[in-house]
Amino acid sequence: MFRVSQYMRELAQAEADGHYPTTARRSEGHPAAGPVVIWNLIRRCNLTCKHCYSISADHEYAGELSTQEVFTVMDDLKAFRVPVLILSGGEPLLRPDLFEIAARAKAMRFYVGLSTNGTLIDAAMADRIAAQGFDYVGISLDGIGATHDRFRRLDGAFDRSLAALRLLHARGVKVGLRYTMTAMNAHDLAPLLQLMQDEAVDKFYFSHLNYAGRGNIHRARDAQFAATRAALDLLYQTAWDAALSGSGQDFVTGNNDADGAYLLQWVQQRLPRWATPLRERLVARGGNASGVNVANIDNLGIVHPDTMWWHHPLGSVRERPFSEIWLDTRDPLMQGLKAKPRPVGGRCAGCRYFELCGGNTRVRAQQVTGDPWAEDPGCYLDDDEIGRSGCGPAAARVLSTPFAYQAH
Repeated sequence: MFRVSQYMRELAQAEADGHYPTTARRSEGHPAAGPVVIWNLIRRCNLTCKHCYSISADHEYAGELSTQEVFTVMDDLKAFRVPVLILSGGEPLLRPDLFEIAARAKAMRFYVGLSTNGTLIDAAMADRIAAQGFDYVGISLDGIGATHDRFRRLDGAFDRSLAALRLLHARGVKVGLRYTMTAMNAHDLAPLLQLMQDEAVDKFYFSHLNYAGRGNIHRARDAQFAATRAALDLLYQTAWDAALSGSGQDFVTGNNDADGAYLLQWVQQRLPRWATPLRERLVARGGNASGVNVANIDNLGIVHPDTMWWHHPLGSVRERPFSEIWLDTRDPLMQGLKAKPRPVGGRCAGCRYFELCGGNTRVRAQQVTGDPWAEDPGCYLDDDEIGRSGCGPAAARVLSTPFAYQAH
């Protein structure tokens, strides 16, 4: 996750004070704590969304972790100093013991988030969510009205999710919108940002389409790079305006670490005197966090480098503790993801932004080329920008590396 608003607030403070905040230079790339864990507690979902990475459906899935198994894993996660649990699905509200799990997680002092499509939240459910004390609830919206309904394959889904947002907001729950942009809904970004203002939403998460699950099926319809850049221009300007106004609203992006390089270019054009300290800040962040600072546990207890790597199991929490699985670099993919620098090839290998991007999201390279260390096909920066003039995206796809990848 790329925390756009965090950097914009630092830049706004620098403009006001005449110097870049000293706290901005502290390294984020090697925390003592464990990774953020996104936990798909259940695969069942009442929707069949077009871009679902878990390819869920509205039926039971056999073999899911029991309540006690979940609790056992939570004990290990706490001992491993995992700071954040994001409870997801499927649709997590369909899991009967969700609130029991959430209550225990809060009692253990995890930061606990809930990721939901919102369509099952009526007044009674909103009361339960508010009483539970989730630190954050993310509701997915793919556009306004009919656009969202088409993605969710359910007439009226937008109205139900919007009603859920309002019910939670009225109860003081911190709520955010989650939006995955494709060529089919890019036109609705501006209206969604306006909706965020109209509804006083706390957070906006902009996700680039990643080639996993149902999203992989639709990669041919991924937003063109020009549309991606235009979207980020709008998002960055909105976040900058919010920072200048002192707004507490947060804007974040996900699934494309070129966003850090693009922000640096944005600052070089508009606030050039802060470009150097910002670059130091972004290098300290360390780029893509898959397999390092973000992890996934699926509904069967299988650990993955992140939610987009469901086709690559690292091990089962039924057989080994998560902490042991996560530190095991005998898996070639995890060895490469944890390497500094990562063994990437093609355009990524010679990119001037490599140290602040880390080679971006490796799953896209794997899905398109079969090699996770090939250049990222989702990078929207051109050759001149990355310092690779004359070496286009089709050139030198892969450099030889000591890491071999085997699909599971």
